[in-house]
Amino acid sequence: MTSSTPPSSRSPSPQKVCHSQTQTEVLKPLLGGGGGATAGGGPAALRRRRRVLSKDGRSNVRIEHVSGRGALYLRDLWTTFLDMQWRYKLFLFSATFAGTWFVFGVLWYLVALVHGDLLEFDPPSNHTPCVMQVQTLTGAFLFSLESQTTIGYGFRCITEECPVAIILLIVQLVITMVMEIFITGTFLAKVARPKKRGETVKFSQHAVVANHEGRPCLMIRVANMRKSLLLGCQVTGKLLQTSLTKEGETVRLDQRNVAFQVDTSSDSPFLILPLTFYHVIDDSSPLRAWAAKGGGWTDPELADFELLVIMSATVEPTSATCQVRTSYLPDEILWGYEFPPVVSLSPSGKYVADFAFFDKVAKTKSPPLFKQAPPPSPQTPHYQGSGGGGGGTVGSDPEKMRLEESYREEKGRDRGRIRDSSPLSVRISNV
Repeated sequence: MTSSTPPSSRSPSPQKVCHSQTQTEVLKPLLGGGGGATAGGGPAALRRRRRVLSKDGRSNVRIEHVSGRGALYLRDLWTTFLDMQWRYKLFLFSATFAGTWFVFGVLWYLVALVHGDLLEFDPPSNHTPCVMQVQTLTGAFLFSLESQTTIGYGFRCITEECPVAIILLIVQLVITMVMEIFITGTFLAKVARPKKRGETVKFSQHAVVANHEGRPCLMIRVANMRKSLLLGCQVTGKLLQTSLTKEGETVRLDQRNVAFQVDTSSDSPFLILPLTFYHVIDDSSPLRAWAAKGGGWTDPELADFELLVIMSATVEPTSATCQVRTSYLPDEILWGYEFPPVVSLSPSGKYVADFAFFDKVAKTKSPPLFKQAPPPSPQTPHYQGSGGGGGGTVGSDPEKMRLEESYREEKGRDRGRIRDSSPLSVRISNV
């Protein structure tokens, strides 16, 4: 999956590109549109980004050059039928039934042709056909339809004259019954998929960054718009961005975990009311470089990312697993804003979630401030204490030396008291 980029006269240092990136897209931004999206385009150019994941959770990744793709899909017919769009599914459903009616109608016509039951053969009055009243192709088609749908109008029926006709009737009923079960099952499974249940879970249109409990936090809102509960909710985040490894490889769509929590806990929040999920931006957060510059999404180097938010839960009525997804681009993450409350108490004493305020944001009184911890300096002097004395290396802090020396003296006095009192404790214990 790793392809190397050949040396180019335009680039002094060629880089490796991971995840099957084309050679012409090495220097393009991760989510950028056309050429020059970051060259003097400013904020307007950054807004024209292509999403990896749409706001409603659909993937925008196109799969190309897969050998034997059709055969792979045919081996997994169940998933292929479930993923098929409704218009194609309805067409295939109708075509399957009409096709089987016609195919077996032709077979019934051939049986009548071989046995001499057709009108052109002018059968005698005492002739017993294989199937009564099947003397034309239209009659054979109608008999196939009536047999498969078990209509039975009463004057087209099979006789005991032809064993081949009896075997053909059995084969038609078995094959068509299996096809009906499969198609009906895919219809029911497609209707009952938890994907539709996920459409009643709503994410906020924007993410905000504000102080929470004294720390800068990235916040999103999630709400369940049904009264039936979602069990075992888990909200995770993935930050997609370009990263450069120590080996000189440019990894496109590099995924980094973004942990979300509700207040102080991240285990199974109770999603009965709209909740705000927090991601603490600290030195271990993948957003630390972006937050250190005050969320400046106009910087093309720091703002070349996409935040994917994924919520997994179990649907209470069906016990099916449901996953809801959305994404946020840098210009959809508002720095120095917060969400206004949406839950209020009605005069009758019931809690009311007003979704008119769900996507609204309000500017904070004080903007969040994030400062990265400075890296440890290799020139920092270290004190090396000896076993008996209290000497240190050149450049050591004299205050630290004095405190450690006093600690040694205090520890020595404590040991002396313990040694003096140990015989007394032994004598008392032996009484």
